Amino acid sequence: MAASRKWVLLAALLALALRLAFAFAYWVNEPLTRDEREYLSLARSLAAGHGFVYDGELAAGTGDPFGRAPGYPAFLALVGGGRGSGEEIPPSVLIAQSIVGALGVLAVAALAGRLAGSRAAIAAAFVAAIHPPLVAISARAFSEALFWPLGLTLAWAFDRAMTDDRAGSRRAWLCGGLAGLAILIRPGLVLWLPIAAGWAFWRRRPGVALACLAGAALVIGPWTVRNYSHYGRVVLVAAEGGVTFWTGNHPLARGDGDLAANPDLARAKHALRAQHAGVTEEQMEPVYYREAFRWMASHPLQWLALEARKVFYLVVPIGPSYQVHSARYYAASAIPYVVLLALALVALRRVAVYRTPGLWLLLASSVVACLVFFPSERFRIPVIDPALIVAAGAALAGRESAAS
Repeated sequence: MAASRKWVLLAALLALALRLAFAFAYWVNEPLTRDEREYLSLARSLAAGHGFVYDGELAAGTGDPFGRAPGYPAFLALVGGGRGSGEEIPPSVLIAQSIVGALGVLAVAALAGRLAGSRAAIAAAFVAAIHPPLVAISARAFSEALFWPLGLTLAWAFDRAMTDDRAGSRRAWLCGGLAGLAILIRPGLVLWLPIAAGWAFWRRRPGVALACLAGAALVIGPWTVRNYSHYGRVVLVAAEGGVTFWTGNHPLARGDGDLAANPDLARAKHALRAQHAGVTEEQMEPVYYREAFRWMASHPLQWLALEARKVFYLVVPIGPSYQVHSARYYAASAIPYVVLLALALVALRRVAVYRTPGLWLLLASSVVACLVFFPSERFRIPVIDPALIVAAGAALAGRESAAS
């Protein structure tokens, strides 16, 4: 056991070194995306004490910014993301996210060890340390860099709450709090709550289910109250869900990718915005939902065909969200994913999957989110890839570990 821990710690150190090297020696002078600029703008305002608003630098630009969840901008502000010109990610953020990525390797090892033993934990830890998308995400100002280790920690905490009769309720409250924190970082995780609670009820652990829900509500509730005061309507976490739902459920949607990967849909969005002049992007949220549901109701067969394409692109990495990147980036993202998927399918035929229900429930919530909204390469990375790595660790460890 002590030897396996040493190897896992070595994998975490390797992960830290690779992420720092990528951020400071390779991914340099790269232009920031819209999402990165908006996250850093909110971090600057928070650091300056101006609250959760976009700063003047972003407001002076073109385009109406999206509503954002508060968790990741708050993290950026805490680790120095509020400093800088807005044209680059401050070094302190890159260092902090590299450390978070290394901690994520420990979370991968913990789940892989629970699934298939110490050899699987070591194998999965090293795969997570070198997996190109997980290395690269640490150098970007994207919420996924913070979310993927927290999501795995949530899965581990749920497993502990479900298997410990004496401390289950207490751990379930902690699990709910972690879920609430993760939802404040990526609101789509809210789908995990009913899925996890339903599982707990089915396993005759209603106390765990209710404690998880209550713990999450205690964390999310104050921000929802703030949103009601700010928007004059109920917004659970952020007002970005409407445009995301509209993007994934539109006659021009391809079944994969956001507006950046679909120019025709981007033009349709501009046309819709032109019909509502003077309305902010956040105020447009009900309009987006209304338009999407109207099309879905009037064209059910087309919508079902779109859902089938979502399923296909969710599994096969050839969708538009991959094609917006360079050939080198595409190869570094798609090829490792395909290898992991093959290894995971091998492992899942011979490991006791019931040992890590939290991981599979997290994966299920990610799949549901992709079908409700849309799949994309970036949405795949924080949940699907780590889950595949955990399973692949069991395959690489061999039959002895899988049976342990």
